[in-house]
Amino acid sequence: MGAHVIDLVMLKNNFGTAEMREIWKDTNRLRQHLKIEGALAQAEGELGIIPSAAAQKIQAATQTTTNYSVEDIAAEAARIKHSFMATINAIQKEAGAAGEYVHFGATTQDIVDTGAMLQLKQSYLLIRKEVQDIIERLAKASKSYQYTTMVGRTHGMQALPTTFGYKLAVWLDEFGRHLERLLEMKDRVFVGNLNGAIGSYASFGPQGIEVEKRTLELLELGVPTISWQSARDRFSEYASVLALISGTLGKIGNEFYNLMRTEINELEEGFSKGKIGSSTMPHKRNPAAFEGLASLTPAVLKSVALIHESMHVEHERDAMSWRLEWIALPEINIYVSAQLASLKAILGDLRVNEAGMRTNLERQQGLLLSEKVMFEVGKKLGKQTAHHLVYECAMQAFEEQRLFAEILLEQPQIAKNYTKAEIEAWLVADDYIGLAAEKVDQVIAHLKERKLLKEQG
Repeated sequence: MGAHVIDLVMLKNNFGTAEMREIWKDTNRLRQHLKIEGALAQAEGELGIIPSAAAQKIQAATQTTTNYSVEDIAAEAARIKHSFMATINAIQKEAGAAGEYVHFGATTQDIVDTGAMLQLKQSYLLIRKEVQDIIERLAKASKSYQYTTMVGRTHGMQALPTTFGYKLAVWLDEFGRHLERLLEMKDRVFVGNLNGAIGSYASFGPQGIEVEKRTLELLELGVPTISWQSARDRFSEYASVLALISGTLGKIGNEFYNLMRTEINELEEGFSKGKIGSSTMPHKRNPAAFEGLASLTPAVLKSVALIHESMHVEHERDAMSWRLEWIALPEINIYVSAQLASLKAILGDLRVNEAGMRTNLERQQGLLLSEKVMFEVGKKLGKQTAHHLVYECAMQAFEEQRLFAEILLEQPQIAKNYTKAEIEAWLVADDYIGLAAEKVDQVIAHLKERKLLKEQG
């Protein structure tokens, strides 16, 4: 049983995925620490720093977590008041006489930081895959609704016609940039650190640099040019990229939430038989998935702020900044995993109400096309004059709740220069979507050119 929403049995799947939770569990954290201690022993054995036989024993003792009890290690850690010494003691016991060479030359932060990088790399691979999947789904949906005309809104109010495919293509393009950022940061971020108490390799002797290089090669992590114990920018960069991804996810959730409002009624999240919207109002079909998607972004951003706080390090290192990462890194990855999984599910069963979109296009009785009218009138009367005339007509139509076309035909200068048929032709929303449909194709072509999108079948 848990004490945090990430682990509460009845809530945890709203806040993270099982796959991502496994990465940040005690058992996997211990597994990565054992893996690092085994790789360190192997490297030191190969370089003759510790006996080869001892290195082999330590490697054998760190292959699996089976013979280790997280609960026992935790109990000892609480007793001795040190976060890692109990793990070293457990490995020493498992390795027998060879245990004298466990953790040889390393400091706690070497192992814990490098372990965090291994966990972060596992998380990254899941997130990158999900982002790629969302790109594929958004591309397909953008193409499907490329010509589905809907109201575009600015400041929360009706502005001009657009297409639903165009709206999706804006997000698709955004996700393309997120994927590029993920790919670009990989080699820069996933770098280990094994250089002793203050990063000088003193405890490893003259072969310290070789020990670090070989150990990190075995762990498939990059090698630092210098210790980063007091330089936490790699974690901050990773967190910043996830903040951008979460920001887009939250924005999409909020937009879908608004488009599902009863009064707008252009979208609905998938609805299955028996799904309950309210415990007291039987009619409710609530946007629960949309709300869940939007709700996690503030939590992610607050955790990312904690990661940025951890960049403030005292002297060569301290535990004050370090502990903020222990809190925030699991939360960021777990929350973003939930958002990505949620959007995938939403896109897989999104109900697009084209009739509702059409109703909203006609709701203002032609006013949505005032810009079109202004430019057409401006061809004969001048753009600024047209703006003044069309503004007066638009305000009258709005206040009197009359057809925009009727008011335009009552305006002497407009009526003198244009026929009823011409004016009515200007008020067709489908004919004033600009290059929205073409832009969908351009975004898809761009992503394919950048090899960020597979060829659509």
